[in-house]
Amino acid sequence: MSDAVRSIPVSESRATLLRLRNNIGQYIKGKDDVIDRVIVCLVASGHLLIEDLPGVGKTTLAYCLARSIDASFSRIQFTSDLLPADVIGVSVYDEKDRSFSFKKGPVFANIVLADEINRTTPKTQSSLLEVMDRGKVSVDGGTYSVGSPFMVFATQNPVDYGGTFPLPESQLDRFLMRIQMGYPGENEELEILRNSFLNYDDIRMEQVMSYEDVLHLQASIQEIYVEDSILEYIIKIVTATRTESEFKAGASTRGCLSLKVAAQARALYHGRDFVLPEDVQDMVEPVLSHRLHLRRQTSDPMEERRISRTILHSIIDSIPVPM
Repeated sequence: MSDAVRSIPVSESRATLLRLRNNIGQYIKGKDDVIDRVIVCLVASGHLLIEDLPGVGKTTLAYCLARSIDASFSRIQFTSDLLPADVIGVSVYDEKDRSFSFKKGPVFANIVLADEINRTTPKTQSSLLEVMDRGKVSVDGGTYSVGSPFMVFATQNPVDYGGTFPLPESQLDRFLMRIQMGYPGENEELEILRNSFLNYDDIRMEQVMSYEDVLHLQASIQEIYVEDSILEYIIKIVTATRTESEFKAGASTRGCLSLKVAAQARALYHGRDFVLPEDVQDMVEPVLSHRLHLRRQTSDPMEERRISRTILHSIIDSIPVPM
């Protein structure tokens, strides 16, 4: 294994990732559980979808993550008139050289914030499919790598659906996790007011990890042991979503693999080189919820999320935990 992707010993990973968590926690108050899942998603080489109301810190969270690991950061504000070329880039003709050269778009960054991703058209949304899956962009017969690490950090408002284009299932399936942030507690909000800043550009953060450290941690995932009984446990959970009458269809094989990888990343985050049932249980909702859709129609998307969460928790409770 080359130096660029050598793994970090599991014994060191916990301390390394706690430094990252504490650094981000300086500005994201009272949301340690959210930060935990963001870091797990990063370590698992996944993409993240955050559904929540405006102004709860989604953009700040993405920025703090990028600054903490010395990663390049790019924000794309998705609107109805945004074109695929505005995201991935475009070939431009150079009259001097009489040739086309590729001008990279904002997707060429380590952490890409896709803000309000459901406000752009399906055509522009689909421009992210390849890069989220392969980390590459294909334009005019050429293929360009966006580099590593690479994480799409997408946001959308779960309440205001006017003028939006809901993400298709194929797009949702590219996200390893979907989470919510929620409002901060009263004490945390008071602290935010006392230490307010105008916008995330005013944040001055310490770099606690290099992007090479992230690559090393991502490489360590392969060393996290998953016992056969845990693999069978994962399969039973996923199979239960496929036979649940409330769902139109269950989680795909990609969802099954994603649950395994997320559980491995959580184990690494907690300083273990093996997966426990609790790792799987904690990852079921963020990994599977956005891959499942109810048969019955609800007028409130938030209510649909609550119903799906309830069903997933009942599935977990109904399946014997491996000893």
